[in-house]
Amino acid sequence: MESLLVYPSAKVSISNPSFTSGRTILSGNRHFGPRDLSNSIRMSSGFFPLRCTNSPDNKEISSVAAAIYEYHTDELINAEEVREWESGKSINDIYAKQGITIRRSCRPAPPAGGGMIPRNILEQIIWDKEVEVTQFKQRIPLKEVDRMIEDASPTRDFLAALKDSYLRTGLPALIAEVKKASPSRGILRENFDPVEIAHTYEKNGAACLSILTDEKYFQGSFENLDKVRKAGIKCPLLCKEFIIDLWQIYYARAKGADAVLLIAGVLPDIDIKYMLKTCRELGLTALIEVHNERELDRVLKIKGVQLIGINNRNLENFVVDISNTQKLLENRIEVIQGKDITVVGESGLFAPDDVKFVHDSGVKAVLVGESLIKQEDPGLAIRGLFGKDISK
Repeated sequence: MESLLVYPSAKVSISNPSFTSGRTILSGNRHFGPRDLSNSIRMSSGFFPLRCTNSPDNKEISSVAAAIYEYHTDELINAEEVREWESGKSINDIYAKQGITIRRSCRPAPPAGGGMIPRNILEQIIWDKEVEVTQFKQRIPLKEVDRMIEDASPTRDFLAALKDSYLRTGLPALIAEVKKASPSRGILRENFDPVEIAHTYEKNGAACLSILTDEKYFQGSFENLDKVRKAGIKCPLLCKEFIIDLWQIYYARAKGADAVLLIAGVLPDIDIKYMLKTCRELGLTALIEVHNERELDRVLKIKGVQLIGINNRNLENFVVDISNTQKLLENRIEVIQGKDITVVGESGLFAPDDVKFVHDSGVKAVLVGESLIKQEDPGLAIRGLFGKDISK
């Protein structure tokens, strides 16, 4: 289960044996050329809906997954990205047309030598994530993840928790981040106990928590997410991961997530739409992160978006500028309010004046990590950030 377009040799399945727009009728296991939408996987219930897999013999698709993807197939099949791919355009050319500068290496394993060279740290992270996810899926196939989801606790309403906090305090709701390290700052907290930190955040007024799960660059893990969820924390949990593959969303749900992060600077529109539908069926909230005006305009055109994060950190060079929030919102706030979208301010928030600035710009929640986690007492740091006790 990858991005719908990332792997040129991917298998794509359909839930309807016929297409509109004069497309060829599919039946049985008819195979198409390498530029076509490959083949379709026969199941007892018919054809499995549109999906991709990097493994040519991966048939571990459960009835749970089949039910999840009873979607509007034509909307995805007829998407502009698919038409461009069928016409011969490369994945990275299609992404670039949407303003996505992060390329995909489309590699299942680290290169032996040569090949593309990453242009920035985010691109390197995504390329490494491609390899990591492939390895994860080999160790824990989707069928096993489905069983884990069946045993998982029900999700909590992440968005409602943010709205309730905002109504209670009149201040942006806090998503407090449990993060040990970052590529730009190195180790942020030597004495790192994710459960203890989570309890401290919750006790001091956090509405929700963000748990870093990337291991290589942030020293996080899905096990940290699992530990926090099982520790009796009542705050809804965001799985802070570089998601490029639907498998990651399923796994986040299995490990106790109530919400996941989708980065518009990495994912094309077709993936965001598909992943949003996946999240709804799994009971997850999707926080869609943008960094510039083009990304925000793209996301505002997608149906069903409820939560948008504006990251003031440029993920290509890690420069932070909190005026980015104001710049992105000043001409779009009416559209955002009309769609009842909640905006989250991210990065560069260290003091009450910073929180007030993004609040005045239209933000109703803030995601804060570094300025809290680096302090000896993260609870006291929350009071310092807001200039008051927000736990009451």
